[in-house]
Amino acid sequence: MSSPFEPETEAEIADIVRAAAEAGTALAIMGGATRSGFGNRVAAQQPLTTRNLSGITSYNPAEMTMSAKAGTPMAEIEAALLENRQMLAFEPIDHRGIMGTSGEPTIGGVFAANVSGPRRLTAGAARDHLLGIRFVNGMGEVIRSGGRVMKNVTGLDLVKLLCGSHGTLGILTEVTFKVLPLPPASATVVVFGFDDAQAAGAMAHALALPVEVSGAAHLTESVRYRFIGSSHPEGAATVLRLEGLAASVSVRAEKLRSAFSAVAPVALLDRKATETLWRDIRDVKPYADGTQKPLWRVSVTPTMGHQLVAALRLAAGVDAFYDWQGGLVWLRMEADAEGDMLRRYIKGLGGGHATLIRASDAVRAATPAFEPEAPGIASLSARIKEKLDPKGIFNPGKMG
Repeated sequence: MSSPFEPETEAEIADIVRAAAEAGTALAIMGGATRSGFGNRVAAQQPLTTRNLSGITSYNPAEMTMSAKAGTPMAEIEAALLENRQMLAFEPIDHRGIMGTSGEPTIGGVFAANVSGPRRLTAGAARDHLLGIRFVNGMGEVIRSGGRVMKNVTGLDLVKLLCGSHGTLGILTEVTFKVLPLPPASATVVVFGFDDAQAAGAMAHALALPVEVSGAAHLTESVRYRFIGSSHPEGAATVLRLEGLAASVSVRAEKLRSAFSAVAPVALLDRKATETLWRDIRDVKPYADGTQKPLWRVSVTPTMGHQLVAALRLAAGVDAFYDWQGGLVWLRMEADAEGDMLRRYIKGLGGGHATLIRASDAVRAATPAFEPEAPGIASLSARIKEKLDPKGIFNPGKMG
Protein backbone atom coordinates (compact mmCIF):
# COMPACT_ATOMS: atom_id res chain seq x y z
CA MET A 1 0.00 0.00 0.00
CA SER A 2 1.29 3.48 -0.87
CA SER A 3 2.28 6.09 1.70
CA PRO A 4 -0.84 7.89 2.90
CA PHE A 5 -1.94 11.32 1.81
CA GLU A 6 -1.64 13.55 4.91
CA PRO A 7 -3.35 16.84 3.99
CA GLU A 8 -3.29 19.68 6.49
CA THR A 9 -6.16 21.75 5.10
CA GLU A 10 -9.64 21.22 3.72
CA ALA A 11 -8.50 22.70 0.41
CA GLU A 12 -5.74 20.11 0.11
CA ILE A 13 -8.28 17.34 0.71
CA ALA A 14 -10.52 18.75 -2.02
CA ASP A 15 -7.60 18.84 -4.47
CA ILE A 16 -6.64 15.24 -3.67
CA VAL A 17 -10.21 14.05 -4.10
CA ARG A 18 -10.64 15.79 -7.46
CA ALA A 19 -7.43 14.21 -8.73
CA ALA A 20 -8.42 10.79 -7.41
CA ALA A 21 -11.88 11.01 -8.99
CA GLU A 22 -10.37 11.94 -12.34
CA ALA A 23 -7.88 9.07 -12.16
CA GLY A 24 -10.34 6.57 -10.69
CA THR A 25 -8.14 6.05 -7.63
CA ALA A 26 -9.88 4.53 -4.61
CA LEU A 27 -9.14 6.25 -1.29
CA ALA A 28 -9.06 4.58 2.12
CA ILE A 29 -10.34 7.37 4.41
CA MET A 30 -9.17 7.30 8.02
CA GLY A 31 -8.54 9.51 11.02
CA GLY A 32 -6.16 8.08 13.62
CA ALA A 33 -6.52 4.54 12.19
CA THR A 34 -7.56 3.19 15.61
CA ARG A 35 -10.34 1.19 13.92
CA SER A 36 -7.99 -0.12 11.24
CA GLY A 37 -9.25 -3.47 9.96
CA PHE A 38 -12.87 -2.81 10.86
CA GLY A 39 -15.43 -3.38 8.12
CA ASN A 40 -15.48 -5.68 5.12
CA ARG A 41 -12.12 -6.79 3.75
CA VAL A 42 -11.34 -4.74 0.63
CA ALA A 43 -8.59 -4.52 -1.95
CA ALA A 44 -5.59 -2.25 -1.39
CA GLN A 45 -6.44 1.45 -1.67
CA GLN A 46 -4.57 4.74 -1.41
CA PRO A 47 -4.80 5.84 2.26
CA LEU A 48 -5.84 9.39 3.15
CA THR A 49 -5.67 10.43 6.79
CA THR A 50 -7.22 13.54 8.34
CA ARG A 51 -5.00 13.44 11.44
CA ASN A 52 -3.11 16.60 10.39
CA LEU A 53 -6.38 18.51 10.03
CA SER A 54 -6.48 19.27 13.73
CA GLY A 55 -7.59 21.85 16.26
CA ILE A 56 -10.64 23.11 18.16
CA THR A 57 -12.09 25.95 16.08
CA SER A 58 -14.85 27.12 18.43
CA TYR A 59 -15.93 26.31 21.97
CA ASN A 60 -18.67 28.09 23.89
CA PRO A 61 -19.10 26.41 27.28
CA ALA A 62 -22.13 28.58 28.10
CA GLU A 63 -23.96 27.41 24.97
CA MET A 64 -22.54 23.89 25.37
CA THR A 65 -21.33 23.59 21.79
CA MET A 66 -17.92 22.86 20.31
CA SER A 67 -16.52 22.81 16.76
CA ALA A 68 -13.31 21.02 15.85
CA LYS A 69 -11.43 19.91 12.77
CA ALA A 70 -11.94 16.24 12.03
CA GLY A 71 -8.41 15.11 12.89
CA THR A 72 -8.43 16.64 16.38
CA PRO A 73 -7.39 13.95 18.91
CA MET A 74 -10.06 12.89 21.35
CA ALA A 75 -7.61 13.54 24.18
CA GLU A 76 -7.51 17.22 23.21
CA ILE A 77 -11.31 17.42 23.03
CA GLU A 78 -11.76 15.73 26.40
CA ALA A 79 -9.10 17.89 28.09
CA ALA A 80 -10.80 21.09 26.93
CA LEU A 81 -14.18 19.84 28.13
CA LEU A 82 -12.80 18.72 31.50
CA GLU A 83 -11.47 22.21 32.19
CA ASN A 84 -15.08 23.41 32.04
CA ARG A 85 -16.59 20.40 33.80
CA GLN A 86 -18.27 19.23 30.60
CA MET A 87 -18.33 15.98 28.62
CA LEU A 88 -19.42 14.11 25.53
CA ALA A 89 -22.54 12.55 26.98
CA PHE A 90 -22.63 9.69 24.47
CA GLU A 91 -19.41 8.30 25.98
CA PRO A 92 -17.56 7.12 22.84
CA ILE A 93 -15.72 3.81 23.00
CA ASP A 94 -11.95 3.68 22.47
CA HIS A 95 -11.47 0.78 20.02
CA ARG A 96 -7.71 0.42 20.41
CA GLY A 97 -7.88 -2.37 23.00
CA ILE A 98 -10.22 -4.69 21.12
CA MET A 99 -8.77 -3.86 17.69
CA GLY A 100 -5.13 -4.13 18.77
CA THR A 101 -4.30 -0.78 17.19
CA SER A 102 -2.31 2.26 18.26
CA GLY A 103 -2.50 5.89 17.23
CA GLU A 104 -4.89 8.51 18.55
CA PRO A 105 -8.68 8.40 18.16
CA THR A 106 -10.02 11.54 16.45
CA ILE A 107 -13.29 13.43 16.81
CA GLY A 108 -13.99 12.98 13.09
CA GLY A 109 -13.53 9.24 13.41
CA VAL A 110 -15.95 9.14 16.35
CA PHE A 111 -18.72 10.71 14.29
CA ALA A 112 -17.83 8.92 11.05
CA ALA A 113 -18.39 5.63 12.88
CA ASN A 114 -21.24 6.90 15.12
CA VAL A 115 -19.33 5.61 18.14
CA SER A 116 -21.38 5.45 21.34
CA GLY A 117 -20.87 3.92 24.79
CA PRO A 118 -22.87 2.90 27.88
CA ARG A 119 -24.74 6.21 28.29
CA ARG A 120 -26.28 5.63 24.85
CA LEU A 121 -29.12 4.11 26.87
CA THR A 122 -30.26 7.51 28.15
CA ALA A 123 -28.25 10.18 26.30
CA GLY A 124 -28.60 8.86 22.75
CA ALA A 125 -25.98 7.99 20.14
CA ALA A 126 -23.17 10.17 18.77
CA ARG A 127 -25.48 11.01 15.85
CA ASP A 128 -27.94 12.66 18.26
CA HIS A 129 -25.26 15.09 19.46
CA LEU A 130 -23.91 16.13 16.07
CA LEU A 131 -25.17 19.58 15.05
CA GLY A 132 -23.24 20.45 11.93
CA ILE A 133 -20.52 19.23 9.58
CA ARG A 134 -18.19 20.32 6.82
CA PHE A 135 -17.14 17.61 4.39
CA VAL A 136 -15.63 17.01 0.98
CA ASN A 137 -17.76 14.94 -1.38
CA GLY A 138 -16.55 12.59 -4.10
CA MET A 139 -16.27 15.40 -6.63
CA GLY A 140 -13.96 17.46 -4.44
CA GLU A 141 -16.69 19.92 -3.45
CA VAL A 142 -16.75 21.36 0.09
CA ILE A 143 -20.22 21.14 1.65
CA ARG A 144 -21.49 22.58 4.91
CA SER A 145 -24.57 21.16 6.59
CA GLY A 146 -26.23 21.92 9.90
CA GLY A 147 -25.39 24.71 12.31
CA ARG A 148 -23.37 25.78 15.32
CA VAL A 149 -26.29 26.06 17.75
CA MET A 150 -28.66 23.35 18.90
CA LYS A 151 -31.85 25.06 17.65
CA ASN A 152 -30.50 25.21 14.07
CA VAL A 153 -31.62 22.12 12.15
CA THR A 154 -30.70 23.33 8.66
CA GLY A 155 -29.32 20.46 6.61
CA LEU A 156 -30.01 17.93 9.35
CA ASP A 157 -30.43 15.05 6.87
CA LEU A 158 -26.85 15.29 5.58
CA VAL A 159 -25.56 15.48 9.15
CA LYS A 160 -27.39 12.25 9.98
CA LEU A 161 -26.30 10.56 6.75
CA LEU A 162 -22.58 11.25 7.16
CA CYS A 163 -22.58 10.19 10.82
CA GLY A 164 -22.10 6.43 10.79
CA SER A 165 -21.19 6.24 7.10
CA HIS A 166 -17.58 5.18 7.89
CA GLY A 167 -16.09 7.51 5.31
CA THR A 168 -18.02 6.01 2.40
CA LEU A 169 -20.03 9.15 1.54
CA GLY A 170 -17.61 11.98 2.20
CA ILE A 171 -14.54 13.09 4.12
CA LEU A 172 -15.47 14.96 7.28
CA THR A 173 -13.29 18.05 7.74
CA GLU A 174 -15.03 19.78 10.66
CA VAL A 175 -17.74 18.78 13.13
CA THR A 176 -19.92 20.83 15.46
CA PHE A 177 -21.52 19.04 18.38
CA LYS A 178 -23.25 19.62 21.66
CA VAL A 179 -21.71 18.86 25.04
CA LEU A 180 -23.25 18.50 28.49
CA PRO A 181 -22.21 19.23 32.09
CA LEU A 182 -20.13 16.59 33.82
CA PRO A 183 -22.15 15.03 36.66
CA PRO A 184 -20.77 16.26 40.00
CA ALA A 185 -21.22 12.82 41.58
CA SER A 186 -21.71 9.22 40.53
CA ALA A 187 -22.10 5.77 42.08
CA THR A 188 -22.88 2.25 40.95
CA VAL A 189 -25.20 -0.24 42.61
CA VAL A 190 -24.00 -3.81 41.99
CA VAL A 191 -26.36 -6.77 42.34
CA PHE A 192 -24.63 -10.17 42.47
CA GLY A 193 -25.66 -13.64 41.43
CA PHE A 194 -28.37 -13.13 38.81
CA ASP A 195 -28.32 -15.33 35.73
CA ASP A 196 -28.76 -13.64 32.34
CA ALA A 197 -32.56 -13.87 32.31
CA GLN A 198 -32.89 -12.62 35.90
CA ALA A 199 -30.51 -9.76 35.10
CA ALA A 200 -32.63 -8.69 32.11
CA GLY A 201 -35.65 -8.45 34.40
CA ALA A 202 -33.68 -6.65 37.11
CA MET A 203 -32.35 -4.03 34.69
CA ALA A 204 -35.83 -3.44 33.26
CA HIS A 205 -37.16 -3.00 36.80
CA ALA A 206 -34.38 -0.56 37.69
CA LEU A 207 -35.01 1.53 34.57
CA ALA A 208 -38.71 1.70 35.45
CA LEU A 209 -38.00 3.09 38.93
CA PRO A 210 -37.84 6.89 39.44
CA VAL A 211 -34.08 6.83 40.12
CA GLU A 212 -32.68 7.92 36.73
CA VAL A 213 -30.27 5.09 35.99
CA SER A 214 -27.70 6.29 33.42
CA GLY A 215 -26.07 2.93 32.74
CA ALA A 216 -27.28 -0.66 33.05
CA ALA A 217 -25.06 -3.65 32.23
CA HIS A 218 -24.81 -7.31 33.13
CA LEU A 219 -21.35 -8.79 33.55
CA THR A 220 -21.59 -12.55 33.19
CA GLU A 221 -19.64 -14.78 35.54
CA SER A 222 -17.01 -15.49 32.87
CA VAL A 223 -16.03 -11.79 32.64
CA ARG A 224 -16.99 -10.14 35.91
CA TYR A 225 -13.54 -10.50 37.47
CA ARG A 226 -12.13 -8.40 34.64
CA PHE A 227 -14.35 -5.61 35.95
CA ILE A 228 -14.97 -6.18 39.66
CA GLY A 229 -12.47 -7.74 42.05
CA SER A 230 -12.79 -10.84 44.19
CA SER A 231 -13.40 -8.80 47.36
CA HIS A 232 -17.08 -8.69 46.39
CA PRO A 233 -19.56 -11.62 46.46
CA GLU A 234 -19.15 -14.33 43.85
CA GLY A 235 -21.23 -14.72 40.71
CA ALA A 236 -22.28 -12.53 37.84
CA ALA A 237 -22.71 -8.80 38.48
CA THR A 238 -25.56 -6.58 37.34
CA VAL A 239 -24.40 -2.97 37.50
CA LEU A 240 -26.58 0.14 37.63
CA ARG A 241 -25.04 3.61 37.40
CA LEU A 242 -26.43 6.76 39.01
CA GLU A 243 -25.20 10.31 38.29
CA GLY A 244 -26.06 13.83 39.44
CA LEU A 245 -25.81 15.91 42.58
CA ALA A 246 -24.20 14.07 45.48
CA ALA A 247 -27.26 14.21 47.75
CA SER A 248 -29.51 13.00 44.95
CA VAL A 249 -27.18 10.15 44.02
CA SER A 250 -27.09 9.02 47.65
CA VAL A 251 -30.88 8.94 47.98
CA ARG A 252 -31.38 7.18 44.65
CA ALA A 253 -28.69 4.63 45.43
CA GLU A 254 -30.45 3.73 48.67
CA LYS A 255 -33.72 3.24 46.78
CA LEU A 256 -32.00 0.88 44.35
CA ARG A 257 -30.29 -1.03 47.13
CA SER A 258 -33.62 -1.46 48.90
CA ALA A 259 -35.23 -2.71 45.70
CA PHE A 260 -32.77 -5.63 45.37
CA SER A 261 -31.24 -6.34 48.79
CA ALA A 262 -34.02 -8.74 49.76
CA VAL A 263 -33.30 -11.06 46.82
CA ALA A 264 -29.53 -10.81 46.20
CA PRO A 265 -26.26 -9.49 47.65
CA VAL A 266 -25.81 -5.79 46.82
CA ALA A 267 -22.76 -3.51 46.91
CA LEU A 268 -22.19 0.19 46.23
CA LEU A 269 -19.20 1.50 44.27
CA ASP A 270 -17.92 5.04 44.89
CA ARG A 271 -17.19 7.60 42.18
CA LYS A 272 -13.63 6.52 41.47
CA ALA A 273 -14.57 2.84 41.16
CA THR A 274 -17.62 3.81 39.10
CA GLU A 275 -15.55 5.78 36.60
CA THR A 276 -13.11 2.89 36.17
CA LEU A 277 -15.87 0.29 35.83
CA TRP A 278 -17.84 2.13 33.16
CA ARG A 279 -14.72 3.04 31.20
CA ASP A 280 -13.86 -0.67 31.11
CA ILE A 281 -17.40 -1.58 30.05
CA ARG A 282 -17.27 1.12 27.36
CA ASP A 283 -13.98 -0.21 25.99
CA VAL A 284 -15.02 -3.90 26.20
CA LYS A 285 -12.09 -4.73 28.48
CA PRO A 286 -12.54 -8.55 28.67
CA TYR A 287 -12.10 -8.92 24.92
CA ALA A 288 -9.14 -6.55 24.59
CA ASP A 289 -7.16 -9.77 24.68
CA GLY A 290 -4.62 -9.37 21.89
CA THR A 291 -6.32 -12.04 19.76
CA GLN A 292 -8.24 -11.99 16.49
CA LYS A 293 -11.07 -14.12 17.85
CA PRO A 294 -14.24 -12.92 16.10
CA LEU A 295 -15.92 -10.18 18.12
CA TRP A 296 -19.50 -9.13 17.42
CA ARG A 297 -21.47 -6.09 18.52
CA VAL A 298 -25.12 -7.12 18.53
CA SER A 299 -28.07 -4.78 19.01
CA VAL A 300 -31.40 -6.40 19.86
CA THR A 301 -34.47 -5.79 22.01
CA PRO A 302 -33.22 -5.78 25.65
CA THR A 303 -35.45 -8.70 26.62
CA MET A 304 -34.10 -10.81 23.73
CA GLY A 305 -30.36 -10.50 24.33
CA HIS A 306 -30.10 -13.31 26.87
CA GLN A 307 -32.25 -15.59 24.70
CA LEU A 308 -29.90 -15.05 21.78
CA VAL A 309 -26.83 -15.90 23.85
CA ALA A 310 -28.51 -19.00 25.33
CA ALA A 311 -29.33 -20.28 21.85
CA LEU A 312 -25.82 -19.63 20.55
CA ARG A 313 -24.20 -21.39 23.49
CA LEU A 314 -25.94 -24.61 22.47
CA ALA A 315 -24.34 -24.50 19.03
CA ALA A 316 -21.00 -22.68 19.30
CA GLY A 317 -18.25 -21.59 21.65
CA VAL A 318 -19.23 -18.08 22.71
CA ASP A 319 -18.54 -15.67 25.55
CA ALA A 320 -20.70 -12.59 26.17
CA PHE A 321 -21.72 -9.72 28.37
CA TYR A 322 -24.48 -7.11 28.10
CA ASP A 323 -24.78 -3.32 28.04
CA TRP A 324 -27.71 -0.94 27.34
CA GLN A 325 -30.07 -2.84 29.66
CA GLY A 326 -29.29 -5.99 27.71
CA GLY A 327 -29.93 -4.45 24.30
CA LEU A 328 -26.23 -4.40 23.39
CA VAL A 329 -24.54 -7.79 23.46
CA TRP A 330 -20.78 -8.13 23.10
CA LEU A 331 -20.12 -11.61 21.71
CA ARG A 332 -16.71 -13.20 21.35
CA MET A 333 -16.59 -16.41 19.35
CA GLU A 334 -13.96 -18.93 20.33
CA ALA A 335 -13.43 -20.24 16.78
CA ASP A 336 -15.60 -19.52 13.74
CA ALA A 337 -17.48 -16.22 13.32
CA GLU A 338 -20.78 -18.12 12.79
CA GLY A 339 -22.19 -15.06 11.03
CA ASP A 340 -24.99 -16.85 9.17
CA MET A 341 -26.19 -18.63 12.28
CA LEU A 342 -25.98 -15.51 14.43
CA ARG A 343 -28.02 -13.43 11.99
CA ARG A 344 -30.54 -16.23 11.54
CA TYR A 345 -31.08 -16.43 15.30
CA ILE A 346 -31.40 -12.64 15.56
CA LYS A 347 -34.08 -12.66 12.86
CA GLY A 348 -35.91 -15.46 14.66
CA LEU A 349 -35.99 -13.43 17.87
CA GLY A 350 -37.63 -10.42 16.25
CA GLY A 351 -34.73 -8.71 14.51
CA GLY A 352 -31.73 -6.57 15.31
CA HIS A 353 -28.25 -5.87 14.00
CA ALA A 354 -24.96 -7.76 14.22
CA THR A 355 -21.71 -6.00 13.32
CA LEU A 356 -18.44 -7.91 13.09
CA ILE A 357 -15.98 -5.66 14.89
CA ARG A 358 -12.85 -7.82 14.87
CA ALA A 359 -11.72 -10.91 12.97
CA SER A 360 -8.85 -12.26 10.92
CA ASP A 361 -8.52 -11.27 7.27
CA ALA A 362 -9.73 -14.71 6.20
CA VAL A 363 -12.87 -14.46 8.33
CA ARG A 364 -13.60 -10.91 7.19
CA ALA A 365 -13.23 -11.98 3.56
CA ALA A 366 -15.98 -14.56 4.05
CA THR A 367 -18.29 -12.74 6.49
CA PRO A 368 -20.16 -9.46 5.86
CA ALA A 369 -19.18 -7.10 8.66
CA PHE A 370 -22.45 -5.17 8.54
CA GLU A 371 -26.02 -6.41 8.56
CA PRO A 372 -27.12 -6.88 4.93
CA GLU A 373 -29.62 -4.20 3.91
CA ALA A 374 -33.14 -5.00 2.75
CA PRO A 375 -33.52 -4.52 -1.03
CA GLY A 376 -35.41 -1.23 -0.72
CA ILE A 377 -32.92 0.26 1.73
CA ALA A 378 -29.98 -1.00 -0.34
CA SER A 379 -31.39 0.73 -3.40
CA LEU A 380 -31.78 4.00 -1.49
CA SER A 381 -28.24 3.70 -0.10
CA ALA A 382 -26.89 3.17 -3.61
CA ARG A 383 -28.66 6.31 -4.88
CA ILE A 384 -27.27 8.37 -1.98
CA LYS A 385 -23.77 7.00 -2.64
CA GLU A 386 -24.12 7.88 -6.33
CA LYS A 387 -25.05 11.49 -5.51
CA LEU A 388 -22.28 12.10 -2.98
CA ASP A 389 -19.53 9.86 -4.41
CA PRO A 390 -20.41 9.20 -8.07
CA LYS A 391 -17.04 7.62 -8.93
CA GLY A 392 -17.16 5.36 -5.88
CA ILE A 393 -13.70 6.34 -4.63
CA PHE A 394 -14.41 6.62 -0.88
CA ASN A 395 -13.71 3.39 1.06
CA PRO A 396 -15.29 1.19 -1.63
CA GLY A 397 -16.53 -2.12 -0.26
CA LYS A 398 -15.99 -1.18 3.39
CA MET A 399 -19.69 -1.41 4.26
CA GLY A 400 -20.56 -4.01 1.62
